[in-house]
Amino acid sequence: MTLIGRFRHVVTLEAAGAAVPDGDSGYTEGFAPLDPPEWDCAITQATPRAMERFAPGTVLSQATHILIGRYHAGLTTQCRAVFVHEGRTRTLNVIAVNNRDERDMESVLVCAEVVI
Repeated sequence: MTLIGRFRHVVTLEAAGAAVPDGDSGYTEGFAPLDPPEWDCAITQATPRAMERFAPGTVLSQATHILIGRYHAGLTTQCRAVFVHEGRTRTLNVIAVNNRDERDMESVLVCAEVVI
């Protein structure tokens, strides 16, 4: 049962796309929105206790956030979540995806925030 207000954050999901020329004879990674691009989720910090719950027996030292929302079939480790809060844009790279209980009801993402 999902409690009202549990998924109170809205993020935009993007998948890695084709490389885009950067103007200096190089390329940068391009991203394209997933279908559907907006995802309602809960965002929490990736504490050691939370990591043991969602990724037991693994070491993901760069993890900064955990996102939990309704199942989204397009989510992979090649995706990112863009979260805008109070005018500040935060980009979270997905480093692990968990389809909780393999029931296609809830997705759990372990993410690392991109700091520029």
